[in-house]
Amino acid sequence: MPTDLNLAKNRLIQKDLSLVIVKDAKVLFETESHGIGDLLKAINQIQNQMKGSSVADRIVGRAAALLFIFSGVQAVFAVTASDGGIEVLKKNSVFCEYESRVTNVLNLKRTDVCPFEKLVAKLSSPEKAYEALKAQCG
Repeated sequence: MPTDLNLAKNRLIQKDLSLVIVKDAKVLFETESHGIGDLLKAINQIQNQMKGSSVADRIVGRAAALLFIFSGVQAVFAVTASDGGIEVLKKNSVFCEYESRVTNVLNLKRTDVCPFEKLVAKLSSPEKAYEALKAQCG
Protein backbone atom coordinates (compact mmCIF):
# COMPACT_ATOMS: atom_id res chain seq x y z
CA MET A 1 0.00 0.00 0.00
CA PRO A 2 2.60 2.69 0.88
CA THR A 3 4.39 1.95 -2.40
CA ASP A 4 1.19 2.51 -4.40
CA LEU A 5 0.40 5.64 -2.41
CA ASN A 6 3.92 6.99 -2.94
CA LEU A 7 3.68 6.29 -6.67
CA ALA A 8 0.31 8.08 -6.87
CA LYS A 9 1.58 11.00 -4.78
CA ASN A 10 4.80 11.40 -6.82
CA ARG A 11 2.92 11.33 -10.15
CA LEU A 12 0.37 13.85 -8.85
CA ILE A 13 3.08 16.30 -7.87
CA GLN A 14 5.67 15.72 -10.62
CA LYS A 15 3.16 15.72 -13.50
CA ASP A 16 0.99 18.46 -11.94
CA LEU A 17 -2.12 16.26 -12.05
CA SER A 18 -5.27 16.59 -9.98
CA LEU A 19 -6.11 12.89 -9.47
CA VAL A 20 -4.06 9.68 -9.68
CA ILE A 21 -5.33 6.17 -8.86
CA VAL A 22 -2.77 3.37 -8.45
CA LYS A 23 -3.09 -0.33 -7.63
CA ASP A 24 -0.39 -3.01 -7.62
CA ALA A 25 2.16 -0.45 -8.89
CA LYS A 26 0.02 0.27 -11.98
CA VAL A 27 -1.61 3.61 -12.74
CA LEU A 28 -5.30 2.91 -13.29
CA PHE A 29 -6.43 6.50 -13.88
CA GLU A 30 -5.00 9.99 -13.90
CA THR A 31 -6.23 13.42 -14.91
CA GLU A 32 -5.21 17.04 -14.70
CA SER A 33 -8.70 18.53 -14.79
CA HIS A 34 -10.26 19.55 -11.51
CA GLY A 35 -13.54 18.69 -9.87
CA ILE A 36 -15.54 15.76 -8.61
CA GLY A 37 -16.61 14.91 -12.17
CA ASP A 38 -13.31 13.20 -12.96
CA LEU A 39 -13.55 11.04 -9.86
CA LEU A 40 -17.05 10.00 -10.96
CA LYS A 41 -15.64 9.31 -14.43
CA ALA A 42 -12.94 7.10 -12.91
CA ILE A 43 -15.55 5.20 -10.89
CA ASN A 44 -17.62 4.64 -14.03
CA GLN A 45 -14.59 3.40 -15.98
CA ILE A 46 -12.62 1.36 -13.42
CA GLN A 47 -14.76 0.90 -10.31
CA ASN A 48 -14.23 -2.87 -10.28
CA GLN A 49 -10.45 -2.29 -10.14
CA MET A 50 -10.51 0.44 -7.49
CA LYS A 51 -10.98 -1.83 -4.46
CA GLY A 52 -7.70 -1.80 -2.56
CA SER A 53 -6.23 1.04 -4.63
CA SER A 54 -4.34 4.11 -3.46
CA VAL A 55 -5.35 7.61 -4.55
CA ALA A 56 -3.59 10.96 -4.67
CA ASP A 57 -5.90 13.94 -5.09
CA ARG A 58 -5.36 17.70 -4.97
CA ILE A 59 -8.44 18.36 -2.84
CA VAL A 60 -10.27 15.84 -0.67
CA GLY A 61 -13.47 16.94 0.97
CA ARG A 62 -16.38 14.94 2.30
CA ALA A 63 -17.76 14.29 -1.21
CA ALA A 64 -14.51 12.78 -2.54
CA ALA A 65 -13.97 10.83 0.70
CA LEU A 66 -17.41 9.24 0.45
CA LEU A 67 -16.71 8.30 -3.19
CA PHE A 68 -13.39 6.74 -2.14
CA ILE A 69 -15.22 4.65 0.47
CA PHE A 70 -17.86 3.70 -2.11
CA SER A 71 -15.06 2.49 -4.42
CA GLY A 72 -13.09 0.54 -1.81
CA VAL A 73 -9.99 2.76 -1.87
CA GLN A 74 -7.58 1.83 0.93
CA ALA A 75 -5.21 4.83 1.08
CA VAL A 76 -5.49 8.52 0.21
CA PHE A 77 -3.02 11.36 -0.11
CA ALA A 78 -4.40 14.89 -0.44
CA VAL A 79 -2.58 18.14 -1.04
CA THR A 80 -5.50 19.78 0.79
CA ALA A 81 -8.03 17.86 2.89
CA SER A 82 -11.07 19.16 4.73
CA ASP A 83 -12.03 18.27 8.28
CA GLY A 84 -15.10 16.43 6.95
CA GLY A 85 -13.10 14.48 4.39
CA ILE A 86 -10.51 13.39 6.94
CA GLU A 87 -13.25 12.39 9.38
CA VAL A 88 -15.02 10.21 6.78
CA LEU A 89 -11.78 8.46 5.78
CA LYS A 90 -10.69 7.80 9.37
CA LYS A 91 -14.17 6.57 10.37
CA ASN A 92 -13.98 4.04 7.53
CA SER A 93 -10.40 2.94 8.34
CA VAL A 94 -8.86 4.41 5.18
CA PHE A 95 -5.24 5.49 5.57
CA CYS A 96 -5.03 9.24 4.95
CA GLU A 97 -2.19 11.72 4.71
CA TYR A 98 -2.31 15.34 3.62
CA GLU A 99 -0.18 18.44 3.30
CA SER A 100 -2.71 20.97 4.58
CA ARG A 101 -6.01 20.78 6.40
CA VAL A 102 -8.91 23.17 5.94
CA THR A 103 -12.32 23.52 7.56
CA ASN A 104 -14.24 23.34 4.28
CA VAL A 105 -13.68 22.87 0.56
CA LEU A 106 -14.77 26.07 -1.18
CA ASN A 107 -16.35 26.67 -4.58
CA LEU A 108 -14.19 27.82 -7.50
CA LYS A 109 -14.77 31.51 -6.72
CA ARG A 110 -13.90 30.85 -3.04
CA THR A 111 -17.07 32.66 -1.97
CA ASP A 112 -18.93 29.74 -0.36
CA VAL A 113 -18.68 26.06 0.47
CA CYS A 114 -18.40 23.82 -2.60
CA PRO A 115 -21.86 22.81 -3.87
CA PHE A 116 -20.87 19.11 -3.84
CA GLU A 117 -19.82 19.39 -0.21
CA LYS A 118 -23.23 20.93 0.58
CA LEU A 119 -24.94 18.11 -1.34
CA VAL A 120 -23.35 15.38 0.82
CA ALA A 121 -23.13 17.31 4.11
CA LYS A 122 -25.88 15.29 5.77
CA LEU A 123 -25.13 11.98 4.03
CA SER A 124 -23.14 9.23 5.70
CA SER A 125 -23.91 6.43 3.23
CA PRO A 126 -21.27 6.19 0.47
CA GLU A 127 -23.90 4.68 -1.83
CA LYS A 128 -26.33 7.57 -1.31
CA ALA A 129 -23.51 10.07 -1.79
CA TYR A 130 -22.51 8.38 -5.06
CA GLU A 131 -26.10 8.45 -6.35
CA ALA A 132 -26.58 12.11 -5.35
CA LEU A 133 -23.28 13.24 -6.88
CA LYS A 134 -23.83 11.21 -10.05
CA ALA A 135 -27.30 12.75 -10.46
CA GLN A 136 -25.85 16.25 -9.92
CA CYS A 137 -22.92 15.82 -12.32
CA GLY A 138 -24.73 13.88 -15.00
